[in-house]
Amino acid sequence: MRQLTKKEKEIMEFFWNRGPMFIRELQGCYEKEPNFSTLSTQVHTLQVDGFLDREAFGSNYRYYPVVSASEYCNSGIHGLIDQYLDSSYSSVVMGFVKNEKLSVDDLKRIIDKIENGQ
Repeated sequence: MRQLTKKEKEIMEFFWNRGPMFIRELQGCYEKEPNFSTLSTQVHTLQVDGFLDREAFGSNYRYYPVVSASEYCNSGIHGLIDQYLDSSYSSVVMGFVKNEKLSVDDLKRIIDKIENGQ
């Protein structure tokens, strides 16, 4: 899954928070309404790229997210790990420990939870 641009992520945030919308409804989410045509083009790109889908209502389309915020976030994390850390998740954990973002006691608690099926 590709990374969203800043504008695309902003659009997706509106869909993730508000659910299905027509372009006019999306336009109303902004403090300063963007140009309808520009917004429509961006939404269409998100639809073509598989982030949104649409359903027809007469000559209008209502768009809705098909990729959840958590799916997008997880794909980004996995992409970073794959690209920069040779897919080594243990390297990520070791980096957190070395940089004191995660303690050995935290790791022990996590292992205990995993072993106990939590």
